Amino acid sequence: MNKVLKEFREFAVKGNVMDLAIGVIIGAAFGQIVNSIVTDLFMPVVGAVLGGLDFSNYFIGLSANVTENSLAAAREQGAVFAYGHFLTVVINFLIVAWILFLVVKGVNRLRRQEAAAPPAVPPAPTREELLLTEIRDLLAKKA
Repeated sequence: MNKVLKEFREFAVKGNVMDLAIGVIIGAAFGQIVNSIVTDLFMPVVGAVLGGLDFSNYFIGLSANVTENSLAAAREQGAVFAYGHFLTVVINFLIVAWILFLVVKGVNRLRRQEAAAPPAVPPAPTREELLLTEIRDLLAKKA
């Protein structure tokens, strides 16, 4: 049992596992930021451009019991075909995909610039280095 715990501890603190955990946490936080951008910034603009439409409450009641006008209340009354919510989710996905595409495109451009940058020119040798080189060469000639 002790050996299993030791193996688990070694596994859990390996660099790859910790990197993955950090990546998941940062990814979740980034997902919230992107979701807020879509929900709070882009979707109101899309709704305003389309005449104040709010797709999220577009639905068709699949039962005679559904009489409410809001999707949440209609779902409590019975089955609904929530095509408006689906359209909202699709639009959110397209906006998120576009934002992520732009982020990846920017990162790739920065990587290409770094790869294309000329290598750093080494500094000229100091006076001391030149003298040591001469001494080495003279000693090599004597040998």
